[in-house]
Formats: sequence, C-alpha cells, structure tokens
Amino acid sequence: MSQERPATEDDIRPEYDFSAGVRGKHHEQYKAGTNVVFLDPDIAKVFKDSESVNRALRLLLDLAKSQLPPDRAA
Repeated sequence: MSQERPATEDDIRPEYDFSAGVRGKHHEQYKAGTNVVFLDPDIAKVFKDSESVNRALRLLLDLAKSQLPPDRAA
C-alpha cells in the first residue's frame, strides 16, 4: 500500500534542480547492503574516500584478531 501523499506547490522548491538526476543510480548498491556512514570532520580530513576507510578498518580488524587467543580468532 503506497503512502505517497499528493503533490503540493511546496514539494519542490525552485532552487532544487533535479533535471540532470538519474533515477535509481545507486539502487544496486543500496540493495546489496551498502552502508552510509557519516564521519566527523576531523576524521573526514584524513580519510578522503571509501577505499582509505576500508583499508584502515581492515587493518584494525587484523590487529584485533592478532590479539585474540588462537581458539577465539575467527
């Protein structure tokens, strides 16, 4: 059941220009479970893109796993 509300004059403001928008551009990523994470400004200055964030997180996971006893490491 759609909960779409009727359009009104206030729905889209003149300063919003979606004429170059692409419908469903990120649909496949969203469907695959891509997460959106907001970084604090000081962290965002260091990690400029997803690749650098993923690299740092993988390193952190590897370090954490290396600190676990052998029977608990996954």
